[in-house]
Amino acid sequence: MEALAVSFQKRAKEAGLELLEDRIEKFLLFLRELKEWNRKFNLTAIKDDEEILVKHFIDSLSCLSGVPSKIYQKIRKVIDIGSGAGFPGIPLKIYQPTLDITLLEATRKKVEFLRYISRKLGFERSLEVIHGRAEEYGRDREYREKYDMAVSRAVSNLAILAEYCLPFVKIGGIFISQKGREISDELKKACKAIEVLGGRVREIIPYKLLLKEGELERNLVVMDKVESTPENYPRRPGLPAKRPIR
Repeated sequence: MEALAVSFQKRAKEAGLELLEDRIEKFLLFLRELKEWNRKFNLTAIKDDEEILVKHFIDSLSCLSGVPSKIYQKIRKVIDIGSGAGFPGIPLKIYQPTLDITLLEATRKKVEFLRYISRKLGFERSLEVIHGRAEEYGRDREYREKYDMAVSRAVSNLAILAEYCLPFVKIGGIFISQKGREISDELKKACKAIEVLGGRVREIIPYKLLLKEGELERNLVVMDKVESTPENYPRRPGLPAKRPIR
């Protein structure tokens, strides 16, 4: 694993990230457990060590470049919606242990893994894993508009993601959506939804993941929460995906 640790540190530096040795150890533990569980539960299609380091870990940490400098020190409570196998939430927690992170995931097997890896990494007291849907928890007063930042790598389009995520963000907070290379058409179609839900697009930040086979172009869509989300959002489970706000 020593060669992998060196490779990871090198790739992190290329992405402008400094990783302490204890953080690298936790990332490599996460990698080993992810691969072990993946043999049984198919948590991720990415199985190569180097690809996991870049496409999962480095990509997850890219969210930090979307946090405006004036509020960076104020970010404490973060929710990762549709966390899957823990991305981007767990890498963010490893890199910045002071963050109070909630992982929301609807698939039970993935929730089991998230709870297991949270204990394994020593985060059981400072990282919450909840099993359920964003449409349900977004109406729960314990979670609604309680977070400084929401993040998501989910593949849904932005109009749907806005309805899933913006209800969790307090006014003055931000929502960061990790998207692929082509974003302009999707963003145009999501403008009304973002406005209705109390959000406003701050900026689009392009970035690249450096892989052996070349570069992978990605975008961060950064939204400010400027007004409270109306009480009737999010709508009941399934409706945001079936009838996105237009």
